[in-house]
Amino acid sequence: MSGACGNARLIGKPGELAFYMATAQPLEQPPVVLAPAGKANVVLLGAGFAGLEAAKKLAGQADVHLTIIDRRNYHLFQPLLYQVATAGLDSSSIAAPIRAQFERAPNVEVHLADVDAIDADRKIIQSGPRRVAFDYLIVATGATHNYFGHPEWEAYAPGLKTLEQAVEIRRRILVAFERAENEPDEALRTAYLTFVIVGGGPTGVELAGAIADIGRTVLTRDFRRIDPASARVLLCQSPPRILPQFEDRLAAKAARALAQLGVEVMTSTRVQHVDADGVVTNGTRIAAKTVLWAAGVTSSALGKQLGVTVDHAGRVPVSPDLSLPGHPNVFVVGDLARVELPSGGLAPGLAAVAMQEGRTAAHNILASVRGRERNPFHYHDKGMLATIGKHRAVAQLKHVRMCGYIAWWLWLFVHLLFLVGVRNRIRVFRDWSWSYLFSKRGSRLITSCEWRLEA
Repeated sequence: MSGACGNARLIGKPGELAFYMATAQPLEQPPVVLAPAGKANVVLLGAGFAGLEAAKKLAGQADVHLTIIDRRNYHLFQPLLYQVATAGLDSSSIAAPIRAQFERAPNVEVHLADVDAIDADRKIIQSGPRRVAFDYLIVATGATHNYFGHPEWEAYAPGLKTLEQAVEIRRRILVAFERAENEPDEALRTAYLTFVIVGGGPTGVELAGAIADIGRTVLTRDFRRIDPASARVLLCQSPPRILPQFEDRLAAKAARALAQLGVEVMTSTRVQHVDADGVVTNGTRIAAKTVLWAAGVTSSALGKQLGVTVDHAGRVPVSPDLSLPGHPNVFVVGDLARVELPSGGLAPGLAAVAMQEGRTAAHNILASVRGRERNPFHYHDKGMLATIGKHRAVAQLKHVRMCGYIAWWLWLFVHLLFLVGVRNRIRVFRDWSWSYLFSKRGSRLITSCEWRLEA
């Protein structure tokens, strides 16, 4: 009987036999309240740049209990992911355990879990079988890559948002050179030595420059049958210029710097198809065994569950104080938030912006708990940086524009400064120094055997 009924339970009056079948809606379990009595129950989803900054501001506050929920147990410094992908850094150098950041904050607890749904009206989130209640919620679940209606392209052109993707890209790059070394067919060997990067934003530019640098300085003496310097690196950008976030003059200098590295910058070039053998751009097929995606992002799917209309990129419109319209206890920050600036336009999707939003959301929660007035979000433009291989970078700061050697050193300093953890800063500085002095990359390991199984 029990096998037929599944999760059946006995209902009805005593003496009556009736069953509630598992196909019906089960009774809801009461939500779990993780905060001690007398403390504001704050739940934070995601410990990226915005989430971590919010958590740091709430840590140690006696009237608040903070619960961090993330699907990974570490904070990732995404701006340096491309260096993991191009064998410049080890993956552990740009990640820091979340728990370690709050080991001295007794009012903070961390849960490794996925979030399946958010009920803003009832102040409940669904995480697997568990329902978690909140008084205040910060949603900082970030963004993922946008394949513009072609999710099947991801298998052939991975993006660069996670450590797993970075390690996979590194594997593909290194395996491409290894296979070219063993390939007798000239056309196929050329395809293995052709790398296509789709998207000319900072990530695409940095990837293209690093791959070109690998072939021309790092691998030059490692192979006997191929010349790694002959590798062809193509950067495909649909708009008429790369780095659209930067001024025209800086973007043009970045394009010239890439050309000096041997990168073919293809602007006004729309990718129409991607498969295992390459890409089709503007009606022309390019044979390439390694295609990488850096063409755009779409926000986390959780944003669509908040009961508001999201924009074309999946971003959630927020009030000036970063709260969800109609739900002053729910805050949306980081890449998931659509923040309209008083000066016009939207807050850009930069790490510095996300950190400012995280701090503002945390401040406003504390203000609400303590009966004070909230502050609207004010964006302080700290500028943008992008590096193009060794000794080359562009910097667009508030009152300063620069490129070349000085901008490159500034890029190094800023990224070291914002890395989480002294240990990580020391390791990254050590690896960068080694690479600078000897043109060597210490993380050139193919740790997966999947390459043996590929066609």
